[in-house]
Amino acid sequence: MENFKITWTVEEKEASVLLRDYLKTKEISKAALTDIKFHGGALLVNKEEVTVRTLLNSGDEITVCFPPETKSETMEAENISINIVYEDEHFLVVNKLAGMPTIPSLYQPKGSLAAAVLFYYQEKGIPGTFHAVNRLDKDTSGIVVIAKHRFAHSLMSKQQINKSIKRGYIAFVHGQIENQEGTIDTPIGRNPDSIIERMVREDGQHSMTHYKKIDYLPDSDFSVVRLKLDTGRTHQIRVHMASIGHPLLGDDLYGGRLNLINRQALHSERTTFIHPFTGEQINIKVSCPKDMKDLWN
Repeated sequence: MENFKITWTVEEKEASVLLRDYLKTKEISKAALTDIKFHGGALLVNKEEVTVRTLLNSGDEITVCFPPETKSETMEAENISINIVYEDEHFLVVNKLAGMPTIPSLYQPKGSLAAAVLFYYQEKGIPGTFHAVNRLDKDTSGIVVIAKHRFAHSLMSKQQINKSIKRGYIAFVHGQIENQEGTIDTPIGRNPDSIIERMVREDGQHSMTHYKKIDYLPDSDFSVVRLKLDTGRTHQIRVHMASIGHPLLGDDLYGGRLNLINRQALHSERTTFIHPFTGEQINIKVSCPKDMKDLWN
């Protein structure tokens, strides 16, 4: 399998600069250049290997060959089917099933999305390891964006910092929410009595969740809400909804009951981001899984 590589052609307005300065405009960091130099990558101008001090001319073809990627020793490929909803040479977007952890853990070392993706890469000859742009809790279903190489992952991390990646969720919560829509702006931190649980606490990290009620089912006494996050804290939606007295159905960690569904009724249904290599806006939407559809209907 070849290493990942990316190629640009120098435009006239970009000429007469050193290669290192040109690559800086393409968001190739000093750390990435060091990695390329010492760990099996290469910089090519017109297919000839060069150094970062090379002076560029208009029309030069620049190729960056990234070092080979090695998967973590804790991750093993497993033949598990995945529902791919978008794919190109840089990204893979998967509709994750509830009950599947994003990465293996001490408590569930097998059956992760990471293991399934590594197997898919092996089958397709893709020279990458698992780079999750976002993660979902094990029992949350929906969209996970995966970068196929570290450069794509680093560019998407910058989008996350700039809040230009938008994600939308749908959840079923206990009771009838009084307001049609609202914002929960309370900090979240660890519960000192638990290694898993989070809680609203004054010294926690800034966390903001926007919600909009779209339905209420009086017979079962639950509301259907759509949510958008300004921050991405662990268990953020679960903690915030419980904090206003409306825990998620099936979320017994935060006060939800298991009589209607046996996992937290939370699904990541939408994502929007700017493709860092094409500039195109990518919009992805996946519908609710069967257990939530059946409950809603």
